[in-house]
Amino acid sequence: MTSEKTTDPSLATAAVPVKSPWRIWWDNFQILFVALILALLIRVFVAEPRFIPSDSMVPTLEIGDRLVVEKVSYHLHPPRFGDIVVFDPPLQLQEYGFKKDQAFIKRVIGTPGQTIQVRNGTVYVDDRPLVEPYIAAPPNYLLPPVQVPAGQLFVMGDNRPNSNDSHVWGFLPQENVIGHACLRFYPFDRLGVVR
Repeated sequence: MTSEKTTDPSLATAAVPVKSPWRIWWDNFQILFVALILALLIRVFVAEPRFIPSDSMVPTLEIGDRLVVEKVSYHLHPPRFGDIVVFDPPLQLQEYGFKKDQAFIKRVIGTPGQTIQVRNGTVYVDDRPLVEPYIAAPPNYLLPPVQVPAGQLFVMGDNRPNSNDSHVWGFLPQENVIGHACLRFYPFDRLGVVR
């Protein structure tokens, strides 16, 4: 009895070329480079993480909270009442010694054309009192009526008595807005959408 070798092509094994260590390193470098470029583009144009260093937004945001700040929506529409915005300090704050890239975070209370006033511990927008369940305490100061100019915003911290905001330094140019705080990702027990 003679044995025949099987010539079935499905059983044949193809030789796999072995990559040199240099080629493996180069392939990994390319993947890493593309990932870094994508991460940089996302951070510059889409979203970035931010850290809360002060108590000016308590109780909404606490010291140590980490947020995602999205940057796309304000290319489609201007900031709206109630948005929590991250922004570069305006010139008034830079004159007080704050660095140009030292970001602030506050809530939009007034948009262009609206009149803002603070009296008897209440914020008024166009002579209507705001109902603000999100603040730590009512403001303990007076602010005569001011009208928000075109291209500007009036912003305030939720911790009204302890916030360096528009009632101190004036209006915020809309061009200084970096983005909208949309998601808290740390601490994990407070994970969720920022309102």
